[in-house]
Amino acid sequence: MTTKKRAFVSFDYDNDAGVKAMLIGQAKNDDSPFDFKDSSVKEHLTGDWKEKVRRRMDNVDVVIVLCGEKTHTATGVAAELEIAQEKRIPYFLLAAYPDKTCTKPRGASTTDKLYKWTWDNLKALIGGAR
Repeated sequence: MTTKKRAFVSFDYDNDAGVKAMLIGQAKNDDSPFDFKDSSVKEHLTGDWKEKVRRRMDNVDVVIVLCGEKTHTATGVAAELEIAQEKRIPYFLLAAYPDKTCTKPRGASTTDKLYKWTWDNLKALIGGAR
């Protein structure tokens, strides 16, 4: 039995919570290569919220950055991506919508590809194919 990757999902809470729920639903599939570990939050985190996000990322194998139409303006997503980069946690950018223009978060590298969200792509990306 293959060990599932533990994933943190970064997303624009104000605009893309619905697609995040669909992604978490996919983690429940029998052939899913990942488990949902944690994600962006809307509630106010008291104290240094970035430090709390850093701790949440301590036990993850991969960060999935869900990119919607306004991700480039989402400061929380930009901060979470920066934390993943600092911690050297593998991450990938996943287009949240097939029929909309999805944007990369601030801080994404020019070489970071925005991948189409399909089940086969998601499984390959979780496995490191990027």
